[in-house]
Amino acid sequence: MAKIPCNIITGFLGAGKTTAILSLLAHKPENEKWAVLVNEFGEVGVDGAFLQEQGAVVKEVPGGCMCCVAGLPMAIGINALLAQKPDRLIIEPTGLGHPKDIIRKLESEHYSGYINVNATITLVDPRNLSVEKYTSNSNFQDQIALADVLVANKIDACTEEDLAHFDSYARSFEPVKSFVGKVEKGNLLPEWLDMPKMVREAVHSHHHHHHDDDPMPAFELEPGELFVRRENKGQGYHSCGWFFAPDAVFPFDSLYGLFANLNAERVKAVVKTDQGSFAFNVVNQMVTVNGLSLDGVESRIEVIDESPLPWDELESILLSFIGK
Repeated sequence: MAKIPCNIITGFLGAGKTTAILSLLAHKPENEKWAVLVNEFGEVGVDGAFLQEQGAVVKEVPGGCMCCVAGLPMAIGINALLAQKPDRLIIEPTGLGHPKDIIRKLESEHYSGYINVNATITLVDPRNLSVEKYTSNSNFQDQIALADVLVANKIDACTEEDLAHFDSYARSFEPVKSFVGKVEKGNLLPEWLDMPKMVREAVHSHHHHHHDDDPMPAFELEPGELFVRRENKGQGYHSCGWFFAPDAVFPFDSLYGLFANLNAERVKAVVKTDQGSFAFNVVNQMVTVNGLSLDGVESRIEVIDESPLPWDELESILLSFIGK
C-alpha cells in the first residue's frame, strides 16, 4: 500500500498544538480521512474530544510523555489508526514530551513500509523565549532543536521585541530550519505538512525512566459512582484529572469563574454544562472556550502546574457545582 504521510506536531505546554491541529483539520480536503494520535501528560485525556469535533479518527495515549509510552501503548495506538487506512497521520506529543524517541519509533523497520515521516513541526510562544523556566528546560530546547518547521504562534499577543528575539533564536540553529513561520491562533499552512524530514540532533541526551509496560489508564465507573480522579507527576510538573459520569452537569458561569481564577499553568477541560457542552483551554489564567456539538460528552478536567495544588479543595469545589 502507499505510505501514509506522517507529521509530529510538538511544542511546550500552552504553545497551541491542539488548536493548530484543529485548524489543519478544518482545512483538510473533504475527501481525505486524517488520523491523530494524541498523547497527554495528564491521565484522563481531554484533547481527543476537541479533535473528534473536526471529524478526525483519534486515538489517545494518556498518562505521561509519549517517549515514555513509545513501547506497547504507542504501537497499539498507531496500529489501530493505520487499520483505519487514513490519508494522513498526525502525532501530537504532550508538551512535556521529548520527540527524539517518537521519531526513532516512526522511522524504525516496523513502520518504514507503512509511514512516510515528513517534517517535524514545533510551535513556540515567542514570549517564552524570555522566561528562564522555559529556556532552561531540556525538553523545550530539544523540541525546538528537532524541528524542521519552527513556528512562532500567538504572534498577535507578542511585542516586536518578542518577535525579534524569536527571529534571532531561529537563525541560530545548524543545520538551518527548513522553514520558519509566524502565525496567529495556530493557523498552520497545510503545505508545511509535506515538507521533508531532515536529520537533526537533540541538544540533550534523554535518560529519564521509562514505563513502557505500564497499563493505559482505564475509566470504568462503578454503578452510582460520580467520578474518578487520577494524578501524575514528572519532568518537574504535576497533574490532576477528573473523569465524571455522563449525568454530571456543571454550571457554565461558575466553572468559567473557577478556571479564570485558578493559578495553574495549564487547565484543559471538556465539560457538559447547563448551557451545552464546551471545551475549555486555559493558559496562565487566560480562558478560551469553544462549543462542542458532540453528543454524550463525558466531562473531563485536567490541571497541570509545577507544584501540586490543593487537589482535595479543588475537587470539593467541582463537586459543589454539580446539580446547581
